[in-house]
Amino acid sequence: MKRPRVEFIHRYPHSLLVPSATYCDQPPTAGSPFTFRTSRPLGAHDTQRSYNVLEKLAHLLSSHAEPADAHCDGPCGVYDPASARIHAEAVRSMTKKILALSPPDPSDAAATARYLNTVSRYVAVKEQEAEHTKRDLLILWTDYFKPPHLEAHPELHDIFWKAAKLCSSCKVELSPEHCDELMAAVEKIHHLFWKTKGRDVPWTLAAP
Repeated sequence: MKRPRVEFIHRYPHSLLVPSATYCDQPPTAGSPFTFRTSRPLGAHDTQRSYNVLEKLAHLLSSHAEPADAHCDGPCGVYDPASARIHAEAVRSMTKKILALSPPDPSDAAATARYLNTVSRYVAVKEQEAEHTKRDLLILWTDYFKPPHLEAHPELHDIFWKAAKLCSSCKVELSPEHCDELMAAVEKIHHLFWKTKGRDVPWTLAAP
């Protein structure tokens, strides 16, 4: 008959040990400080002891955890659609730059290498900026806007959903038309956002 073996795994430089119960036939390693065997089944007392140890572990981890910088998961209340506008402008700019490139003569290896390097960099930036645009829009949509805003502006969900889809389109395509549509959507969100704040903030482009 297999008997339970309780293993204690020492994870941190503290005297806190985490138990896990397993059944085994083989004895533990001689002299190991981390395992021991018991010939009786684990009961309610053992379970409660495990819970107590895990609670201590959770407290230990939380007390030693390093602070992490994050935005919009805390009650800072700082929101602004300007960041989405900047990223969307970058998407449109990179799309134009890619379309303006002219492929070199394939027989010119050096020129071809430079061209491929430039295209790859432009595409990478376009993809990254489109993703940043989507992230900033989703933060506004899910974190800032509340049910009262939706009651006052029933078109809110549709505006954000279409804007997020345009971000995806701009990632996978080279479409100046979709870039312009994305800018128009971000502008609409800009005006909607500041209307909820009771402020008239002009729509200003960094690269008109």
